[in-house]
Amino acid sequence: MKTVLITGACINTGVAIVRKFAAEGYQVIFTGRDPQKVRAAEETYKAEFPEASIIGYAIDSLNADGSVDEASVMTLFAELEGKGIVVDTLVLNAADQGLGMKVFENPLSDFTRVLNTNVVWNFVIAQRAAEIMKKIGGGSIIFVNSNTAYRAIPDRVAYVTSKGAQLGMMRALAMDLGKYNIRVNAVLPGMIKTDRWVKNPDFYAKVPSRFTPLGDVAVGEDVADAIYYFAAFARNTTGAELVVDGGNTIQLYPIIPEV
Repeated sequence: MKTVLITGACINTGVAIVRKFAAEGYQVIFTGRDPQKVRAAEETYKAEFPEASIIGYAIDSLNADGSVDEASVMTLFAELEGKGIVVDTLVLNAADQGLGMKVFENPLSDFTRVLNTNVVWNFVIAQRAAEIMKKIGGGSIIFVNSNTAYRAIPDRVAYVTSKGAQLGMMRALAMDLGKYNIRVNAVLPGMIKTDRWVKNPDFYAKVPSRFTPLGDVAVGEDVADAIYYFAAFARNTTGAELVVDGGNTIQLYPIIPEV
């Protein structure tokens, strides 16, 4: 049985990713920060996919002092190994959104928090997963990145920086791990209809990035399908980026229809 580890999978896009892999017959290991939310999500997933093996783990990216919690990653993989669970697919979905970050107002600790979570912590997980994949003859690592790696948005300097750095890390890992038949790729969503979309209808009715060439923005299932392509079908693809943003990245500016 193929096994996928999905980080940040209690809400929004993470839910769609879990459902996609569970529906395709994978054993699913997923993580979240809040133990209660992880348990609730696990119960929901198991009820929806009673024949699937789905296990949730509560894990945080950082220690109280802001440093990366490498020990928790080691503990997670040790527990999986103890249960005989071998991860052959890794989906790095968890992220610190770094919302509302003002260049002249936020302390440096806010900037480093986002980079530690989105870059350094993801490297720790990818490194550990790759050690396992190397032993079994290969595997697939997929970063859930963002089109903001190329198109900056206001008051998100740490997040935008982290996504650009993450793509550099993806390419470097693809180069270093290719000899072990480990493929490393990235999916770059644009705007997604998450809970923030539902809670802020007035804002999202007017935000320019919703006006895409395709006339719509992604839902979680669109992103999950792209991730699954890299996991299951892209045998000879590594170091690649797949943009899922309705064409937003290709346009110089959005064409907003007159009301």
